[in-house]
Amino acid sequence: MVGENTNVRSPLLPLRHEQGDFFVCDIFDAAPKGDTASMAHPIFSLSTKPDTRPRHYESTDGQSFVEIKPSSDGLATVHDRDVLIYCISQVMAAINQGREISKTLRFKAYDLLVATNRGTDGRGYEQLRAAFERLRGTTISTNIVTGGKEQFDVFGLIDRARIVRETRDGRMQDVEIVLSDWVFNAIQGHEVLTLNRRYFQLRKPLERRLYELARKHCGHQKEWKIGLEKLRLKTGSSSTAKEFKRLLAKIIEDDQTHGHMPDYQFELRADIVVVSPKPEFKDAYTEEKPQLALFLKAETYERAKEAAPGWDVHYLETEWREWMTEPPRSPDGAFIGFCRKWFEKRGRP
Repeated sequence: MVGENTNVRSPLLPLRHEQGDFFVCDIFDAAPKGDTASMAHPIFSLSTKPDTRPRHYESTDGQSFVEIKPSSDGLATVHDRDVLIYCISQVMAAINQGREISKTLRFKAYDLLVATNRGTDGRGYEQLRAAFERLRGTTISTNIVTGGKEQFDVFGLIDRARIVRETRDGRMQDVEIVLSDWVFNAIQGHEVLTLNRRYFQLRKPLERRLYELARKHCGHQKEWKIGLEKLRLKTGSSSTAKEFKRLLAKIIEDDQTHGHMPDYQFELRADIVVVSPKPEFKDAYTEEKPQLALFLKAETYERAKEAAPGWDVHYLETEWREWMTEPPRSPDGAFIGFCRKWFEKRGRP
């Protein structure tokens, strides 16, 4: 159990704020959300030191690519991603409440720090300032579609970050962020997934990346299998294959002891990694909305790709689950039918 009293330190970061503080801002009126495009691709660095290596990735079918180039400050890190998660969640909360949305967001830095389980001392604000610089400095060129729009030009993860107001000692108070078109298109297209709030307590960058991949690719399936080397590439890890396997095995061992990984469990079978939802993941969705707990067969996703060519079937799965009002008798057939009608109405993205 998480929080169990053992002689070994929990892999989770401690909760830095009282639970009530999590409701300071709108992010926890709903749940934290991440865009599926950057969850699926290794855009953020796992390194805790400045990472100045440019990256180039291509899909296995050669249809899409992404190039990531750092600034002199290094690539944006997995922990810098917290800023984007906060911003995406704010915009999605506005959409759900019927409010107008904009690429420009203005909020209190303190609220972001509290919501993402960061320290609110001077070091916390300095780390946030550095995150803004890396997010603005990291440039991407890609043809990955977000919100039905294919973008080829070079852009940053954010267009601008501005400190609007500071305290007398120079500590930021009000912050203004302008999201890139790529991120904003993903939000407008509802290409986002809800994240477990415990994500912000994950200590290791690799743990956060593994959770993102599990959330994106496993979702509500009974299991998702991926080769160890392919998983290493998808995480963006610079470790050798041998070292990556050791790191993964350690995370699996820690999770078996502490149960600290949110929503999903990982199993290493030779050079195959098997990911499956934990019981509490299904229970949480059942309580919130029964139809969200349905599991689909692995082959259903392949048939869904044929029914809606060009579309991200995991995005369509999210739309389908939100559209349902009651669980269907045949979830697999119902989902494929939904994909077919979606494609008939909208065509290729």
